[in-house]
Amino acid sequence: MAGAVELPAAAEAIKFIAMTPKTALSLFAIGLVGGTLSGFLGSGGAFIMTPAMMSLGIPGIMAVAANITHKFGKAIMGAKKHSEFGNVDVRMGLVMFIALFAGVQAAVALNKGVMERMGAAGSNLYISVVFVVILSWVALFMYRDIKRQKKMHGEQATGEPKLLDKIRNSNIPPVIHFKVAGVKCSLWLSLLVGFATGFLAGTIGVGGFIGVPAMIYLLGIPTYVAAGTELFLAIFSGFQGAFLYSLYGYVDIRIALLLYLGSLIGINLGAIGTRVVRGSQIRLVMVSIIAMVALSRATMVPVYLGDLGRINLSANTHHVVTMVSNAFLFGSGLVGVSIIFYWIFQAYRRAEREEKYAGLQKTESPV
Repeated sequence: MAGAVELPAAAEAIKFIAMTPKTALSLFAIGLVGGTLSGFLGSGGAFIMTPAMMSLGIPGIMAVAANITHKFGKAIMGAKKHSEFGNVDVRMGLVMFIALFAGVQAAVALNKGVMERMGAAGSNLYISVVFVVILSWVALFMYRDIKRQKKMHGEQATGEPKLLDKIRNSNIPPVIHFKVAGVKCSLWLSLLVGFATGFLAGTIGVGGFIGVPAMIYLLGIPTYVAAGTELFLAIFSGFQGAFLYSLYGYVDIRIALLLYLGSLIGINLGAIGTRVVRGSQIRLVMVSIIAMVALSRATMVPVYLGDLGRINLSANTHHVVTMVSNAFLFGSGLVGVSIIFYWIFQAYRRAEREEKYAGLQKTESPV
């Protein structure tokens, strides 16, 4: 057929899902939960969205493609807002630009290669294993950091890990001064963070929950500048990832748009929570959700091995394991969002009581 685009064999085997009202509502809900967590946690709520789409039967590589595509539009709005507050270090973003692109390029090529050689089951297995490794490490790191801060509460020490502190201060030449962030750091360290952020974005659809902590702990950047700069970088990683995955036929724009719509609403809801909830509570929620998502993906590993024919798994066992995985996955999102809304509700009730008490005091005071 004249003008037809030839897709790789693996891409031809991928069938776009039937967009029923139930599926569309589920995708919108996934975007809403992911957006709420992103708005509340500051970055990284999208890590729950790729596994959630996979649980709906969407092949992992298409879930990653939809996630990184929807992140592109969301990052533009977020970066613009942060830029207005002076939270974006454009110079740092431009320095990381090439490494970020290289990371996304390598990740997409690897994902595509796994898909073409091992099929959808192999691709799902690869993406899930990456999730388990990265999320487990992040959860453990954050949990240890929370314990360290509690132990050193009230002391002069910052509680930062000594190893990371040594890496940050290594200053391997050339050293660049980033004025907005207010730090001087090695070019090579900046490029390493940029490559890692891009690689994870291209592999699992989101790199911010690695990029932001890396900027804070390895480069010494203030939290608000790290979040703003990561969103600035996400514009480029999102654009490149969306372009490459669409080039190979893995982007279903309907999925991306539904995620984007739900995510935009969720971000605003989650942002409200950051105004009324303590930082320690935010970190505890994030660690809990990350650990449950990692456990959910680990539970699915035997299922994908069974689909590949590497182990024998009965149909009943396959069903039970999948149900358990979904319970961990969707349970983490629902519990996390419920806790956020509960804390917001409690905070506003306290504010109302305080306002009412202040009004009574004013009324009873002598003229």
